[in-house]
Amino acid sequence: MQVLRDEGLSWAENFSYASQLLRACYKGMHLVGDLMDIVSPEKRSQMMAGIKGKNTKPEMIVRKLVHGMGFRFRLHRKTLPGSPDLVFPRLRRVIFVHGCFWHRHPGCRLAYTPKSNAPFWLEKLEGNVRRDSFALKALDALGWEVLIVWECEVSNLPALAQKLNCFLAAG
Repeated sequence: MQVLRDEGLSWAENFSYASQLLRACYKGMHLVGDLMDIVSPEKRSQMMAGIKGKNTKPEMIVRKLVHGMGFRFRLHRKTLPGSPDLVFPRLRRVIFVHGCFWHRHPGCRLAYTPKSNAPFWLEKLEGNVRRDSFALKALDALGWEVLIVWECEVSNLPALAQKLNCFLAAG
């Protein structure tokens, strides 16, 4: 096993890296790049795969509210840009239920950037925002009205119900 990461590094830098690697092995941690992870890469992959894109708790709450108001809708129409969470074909309106973290809700405390592997996360999350922007423009060009419900808004049900009712009753 070669412990030296780079022969161009000083003895102290190589020693520091080797010590970090040994501590990681001793503690059962896994080194990802220069960062340590407390779970194996297989377990991390399994955890990330478990993050749902459909039928999330916030989405289910919005669906229950809208259904309770008497509105009927279609789910995740793949024929529309961005595959909106709720589609009201007769009203030509769609609702996206966005997670604040994944879709970068401006000014929200849940829209933080992880400290570990920050360049990866910034690229990924900015890609989500670009894709969302493209979908919104495409839906607008097709004549659809769009409402975005943010994950953090779901905690205030009366305000959310009013927002949803105003959006859907106007159609």
